[in-house]
Amino acid sequence: MIRSRFFTKTSSLILLAILAGSPAAQAQLPLEKSDTICLIGNGLGDRMQHDGWVEAQIQSQLPDHQLRFRNLAYAGDTVASRPRSKDFQTHEQYLAHCKADVIFVFFGYNESFAGEKGVPKFKKDLTAMIDKYRSLKFNGESESRLVLFSPIAHEDLKDPNLPDGSANNKNLELYTAAIAEVAKETKVAFVDLFHPSQKLYAEAESPLTLNGIHLLPEGNRQLAGVITSALTGKPSVADDKLESIREKVLFKNWHWHNRYRAADGNDIWGGRSKLAFVDGQNNGEVLQHELVMLDVMTANRDPAIWAAVNGTSYEIDDSNVPKPIPVISNVGGGSRSSNADKEGSDTYLSGEEAIEKISVPEGYEVNLFADESMFPNLANPVQMQVDTKGRLWAACWSTYPKWEPFKEMSDCILILPDDDGDGKADRAIEFAKVHNPVGFEFWNGGVIVTSQPDVIFLKDTDGDDVADVRVVLLQGIGSADTHHSANNLIHGPDGALYWQSGVFQKNSHEHPWGPPLMTGSSAMYRFDPRRYTISLHAQNSPNPHGTSFDYWGYHFANDGTGGRSYQVRPSGDGFKMHPLVTKEVRPVTSDAIISSSNFPEEVQQDFLLMNVIGYLGVKRYQLHREGFKDKDRDQKLGEIWGTPTDDFFRSSDKNFRPTDAVFGADGALYVADWQNVIIGHMQHNIRDPKRDKLHGRIYRMVYKDRPLQEKVAIDGLPVPALLKNLEHPIDGVRHRTRLELSERDSSEVVAAVSEWIKAFDPKKEEHAHHLLEALWVHQQHNVKNETLLQVVLDSPNPHARIAAATVKHLWGPADPAKGGGAPPEEKEKRKKVRVPKHLGKKDAKAFELGAEVYAREAHCSTCHQPDGEGLAPAYPPLAGSEWVEGSDERLIKLTLHGLWGPITVKGKHYGPEGGVPPMTRFAELLDDKEIAAVLTYVRNSWGNKGPSISSGDVKKVRAAYPKRNTFWSPEELLKDHPMETGK
Repeated sequence: MIRSRFFTKTSSLILLAILAGSPAAQAQLPLEKSDTICLIGNGLGDRMQHDGWVEAQIQSQLPDHQLRFRNLAYAGDTVASRPRSKDFQTHEQYLAHCKADVIFVFFGYNESFAGEKGVPKFKKDLTAMIDKYRSLKFNGESESRLVLFSPIAHEDLKDPNLPDGSANNKNLELYTAAIAEVAKETKVAFVDLFHPSQKLYAEAESPLTLNGIHLLPEGNRQLAGVITSALTGKPSVADDKLESIREKVLFKNWHWHNRYRAADGNDIWGGRSKLAFVDGQNNGEVLQHELVMLDVMTANRDPAIWAAVNGTSYEIDDSNVPKPIPVISNVGGGSRSSNADKEGSDTYLSGEEAIEKISVPEGYEVNLFADESMFPNLANPVQMQVDTKGRLWAACWSTYPKWEPFKEMSDCILILPDDDGDGKADRAIEFAKVHNPVGFEFWNGGVIVTSQPDVIFLKDTDGDDVADVRVVLLQGIGSADTHHSANNLIHGPDGALYWQSGVFQKNSHEHPWGPPLMTGSSAMYRFDPRRYTISLHAQNSPNPHGTSFDYWGYHFANDGTGGRSYQVRPSGDGFKMHPLVTKEVRPVTSDAIISSSNFPEEVQQDFLLMNVIGYLGVKRYQLHREGFKDKDRDQKLGEIWGTPTDDFFRSSDKNFRPTDAVFGADGALYVADWQNVIIGHMQHNIRDPKRDKLHGRIYRMVYKDRPLQEKVAIDGLPVPALLKNLEHPIDGVRHRTRLELSERDSSEVVAAVSEWIKAFDPKKEEHAHHLLEALWVHQQHNVKNETLLQVVLDSPNPHARIAAATVKHLWGPADPAKGGGAPPEEKEKRKKVRVPKHLGKKDAKAFELGAEVYAREAHCSTCHQPDGEGLAPAYPPLAGSEWVEGSDERLIKLTLHGLWGPITVKGKHYGPEGGVPPMTRFAELLDDKEIAAVLTYVRNSWGNKGPSISSGDVKKVRAAYPKRNTFWSPEELLKDHPMETGK
């Protein structure tokens, strides 16, 4: 049964007096007036900022102290390992920035999976950290006072989908004791949360955790009472002012969260922070200033908390906040990176006018379903879904790439009902405000949304179509580059949610099954919200966007930047991407499978691919599932290959940017249009004023000579009727039916399935898909039915057999609860760089540095690949390339300033007309030593053998072109440095 704890509303004024048995005497720590208290540690501390109870209760008990809280906790952290995206500041730097007087320390849960053997190292690491932090005097004057908190206990939820916590609790108790011992030895305060939390679980009327280890809002409220009493010596009591205090805390926390966990960090402090535009102004200059603004805004909200504690009013005054740095647009040639081929027009057509620019095949027609003139909050739609009532929803991301201080946070999830069935939205209902809603999907009667760095669960419980439940479901989504953070969510037939995440990201996901999933891999991820398992499903680089399933459960995905599409198939203890089509366009945002009774039979189950630069439309590919053979490939049944068809949906409006497509309950194809003069994130300042925040459209495409698809009732139907829906031929009907089943009692569903399948004959091919659906229902509800699995494995239909083999794979070696789908980082770390024997000692050191630079996220290997063979037709090879082996100066020039234009490498043509993007300019991203090293590495890898490049060589070329602000063209370089004879 789906766990009701997801939906428990927090009662704001019912505050229990808690703490019998808590070790308050040992834990008491005099908090002094004006103390700044920083929280560090794992997800236990991280989640506290979203509920605000700890700060609210401590502030209420110390009304004259005027305390400041800053949360620096980070899901996945351990004492010894706290990975961050490139150039994210260290904990020590942030503690000094905050001028921490007191540090609340939450470690032990993630370390506990090392068991008893890991205790000595944990104690050693914790002791060393305490000694170090004391010596640093973060407030500039005195030693920081530390409070060590133990982990909470693992709550046994009596849920067959989750571990019962007995094994975890044995280790957690060991680590609680270890923390107590370290606290005693180092003479710091200690708060035991393990044993009090066990008492809270035993007395609770409803679950306090969502998965056994992560507290729900009510759990955080009750634990806050334990912490407050332990630190102040005062029992936590009910107070009418507490909810008002908490509201002020949450408002302050929102501003601090956007400062400390600032999304799009790659543009703030990472590699792209140095990208310069008009007058040399770069992203970092603008965005780092915003962090200063947020520091002041956060500080301005502390007095509002103190006033609420004392029952007085306080008006926040932000007049002392520095003004934003003005940015001049480079659209139209204002800087070297302005690209007329990618830019649209700053004169926007209306939604209706733009239809004239759209071309579709004969027999189809397009109408405007919704746009910004009808609904102003429909701006920059990024993903759509259709709910079980047949209504279209859209995630709107008008703050892209993130919220800007002083501006409205207008990102939202919209419901767009077509009440009268005329093919146009009649209303826009704002379901919820959600920052950076890059992907969403329905599940368990609610909506799961990615909102970096969190995945949140939203639900409407009173029927007004506005979310009144908001729970942080999963933390640790990488957010260093928001546009390719966890995106384009889809609920698979297996019951899991799939998303993809690109380069620059550092993902850190805690879960109840073992150590956190820590990975920086660009990949597809699989999250099962019922079991709370999370795994790296299949690698896909550099910036994957879009995923879909077809009738038989074949799984497809894209790499957005490269424009490549893949079929995802089982491999080893995980899954692997296999090329699906020959790349024609880039970049691509999403994909879909045609399944509609309104569309002609000849296009059913074809593959649709969205493109936002160049083609500006939706391409269609015929998928060959029975095998495919040509001069380049010989693929077996189930190894799918796609061949291109004529233009399907294309616009000549250069502002048309299709971000998603979905088939509605009426069988029409709905296409979301980002509608923007700017689409590139590297070519323009992140705060370029011409990044449009106001436009957004959804178009509706139908086939005129066939009736619209009849709507099928789903919402609220009894289980037997829902199972009957699973016999429907249309994918969307079955998909939405599975969503409805996700919120039903598992025992009722499985029992009904047992009756339903009695009508089917396993030997009849026409019943194969129905039995496969029955197997998927078991998989979704985590009920292994080995008999049914074998029936489908023996099916007369080969596609059903392949689908059943995938179920078996996920029930076996690929089960994340058993360690399947682990990230590849550890294996890669163990690989040693082999320096060629012909290089001397000095060059060998440069080669080793070059190997590291080459492998950095979004540098060289992303496009040219680890083996140097490139990715045709977009990225040429470096292995054996005449451009690598020839002129030193030519090679340094193109590396410093970038390269753009038609080029021939090893006899093969690469050009912009084929989707080849500009080569990145590394002048601001790498110093002379790093450029020299990576060029030395490239010249002496994969069979290449050439002279090394020195930092002096690079310095000389850099100095010769100090004002170079455009890419080199191959023609220009060859004029100055003709290709060597024989190359």
